Amino acid sequence: MTDDNLASRTEAVRDRYRSTLGTVPGGVQERLRMATEFGRLPTEEAIAALRHIVLTDSPLGGRVQQLVHFGQLLALGRAHPARIHAQGALHAGAGLADLIGVAETALITAGVPAYALGAEIIAELLPPADPGE
Repeated sequence: MTDDNLASRTEAVRDRYRSTLGTVPGGVQERLRMATEFGRLPTEEAIAALRHIVLTDSPLGGRVQQLVHFGQLLALGRAHPARIHAQGALHAGAGLADLIGVAETALITAGVPAYALGAEIIAELLPPADPGE
C-alpha cells in the first residue's frame, strides 16, 4: 500500500467520525496511529463503517441515535464516551433540553449516579454564567 493510499484511507476514517460527532476523538486518533504503524487499518475501517451504519443509517436518525448513545453510556457510567456522544447529539441537532431529558430518564433506569453524571456533562456544555449572578 502506498503512503498516499494509506493517508487517504486514514483520512476517510477520520471523516466518518467528523460527520457523526463533529470531531475525531483523541482515542480514535491514537488507534489510527497504532493501526497505520502496524498494518491494521482494515480493523479501524471496519469499526468506522459499522459505526456509520448504526449512527447515520438508523431508523432513529442521527439525533435520536446520539441521544440513545448518551443515555446508554450514562447508565454504564462511562463518562468520557458519554461526553463525546453528548457533543455528537448537539452536532446532530439536539438541544441541551434533549440531553436533560436523557439524563432524567437515566435517573429512572440507572439511578442517581447516572443522572449526576449526565448533569455534570450538561453543566459543562452550558454557556458561562453571568458573573453578576
